[in-house]
Amino acid sequence: MPAARIPLGLPRFNADTMATIAARLTPRDYQLLEHLLHHRVLTTHQLQRLFFTKPQPTRRRLGILHKLHTITRYRPWTPYGGSAPCHWVLGRAGAELLALRSHTTVKELGYHPDLAMSISVSDKSGHQIGVNDFFTDLHYRARHTSGARLRAWLSEKQCASIWGGLARPDAFGCWSENGRQIDFFLEHDTGSMTLAKVADKLASYADLAETTQITTPVLFWLPSRKRETHLRAVIKATEIPIATAVQTELDDGPAGPCWLPLPSRAGQPRMRLAELGTAWPHLILGRSPEQPATTSVSTSYDDLDSSLLKENESR
Repeated sequence: MPAARIPLGLPRFNADTMATIAARLTPRDYQLLEHLLHHRVLTTHQLQRLFFTKPQPTRRRLGILHKLHTITRYRPWTPYGGSAPCHWVLGRAGAELLALRSHTTVKELGYHPDLAMSISVSDKSGHQIGVNDFFTDLHYRARHTSGARLRAWLSEKQCASIWGGLARPDAFGCWSENGRQIDFFLEHDTGSMTLAKVADKLASYADLAETTQITTPVLFWLPSRKRETHLRAVIKATEIPIATAVQTELDDGPAGPCWLPLPSRAGQPRMRLAELGTAWPHLILGRSPEQPATTSVSTSYDDLDSSLLKENESR
């Protein structure tokens, strides 16, 4: 029997339509939809690094999901010619299916039909893409490095739901490599904020540590070595463990030896991300018992069998 066809126009989201669309989705597709729900917008390249291996299968599968109205897309305007990559956002049918699977409603998911439009015109979308680049790079390294794993990736929204107004990190992560592991809050800096305001954020992290009795390092991912130097000069003393790095072209990306703890001794070499946990031996670093890294819905793809990846690329 031939597979039921989904009309190209926006369908009516009734039970029959949802059942027909759901029959076309793989477990990996649902993981992709969950990532778009939590992390708002991901480019084609980022989705390839998370869920696929080659560009052609990536574009083919995203095209199918787009026709099923589970995801939608836009291309940002570029000032110097050329074209930006497709930016993908959760679509209406995708939100409906995630709500059904979670036994909740689309509204309770926090999804709005105008989400793609609001993200495309937001001046913060570039910042979000930068944060997502950081973590998709880590996941890509984990997929291709024995003994490495991205154990958690919580979005700004997820962090807010856990820690409330005590601190508002851009993301929370947990990275392990060769038996070493570190939890961290990420501050992705684009250079648009004064260094004084960037440094002022540390007060909220100190409040969070005092309230939860859990010390978590804060990592500043900066756009240039000059800005890194100036920020380290502004932050003269802090109760929170801090490390800085520049968004470099290092082969290992943020997982590699690009991190410099604060304070640091003269001539101290930069450290790999997983090694940072040893940079503050006088501190006991830990995670909130209410949110262990291994329970993050955003990283449940880590437990999926690799055959699902092959299945998804063949469809």
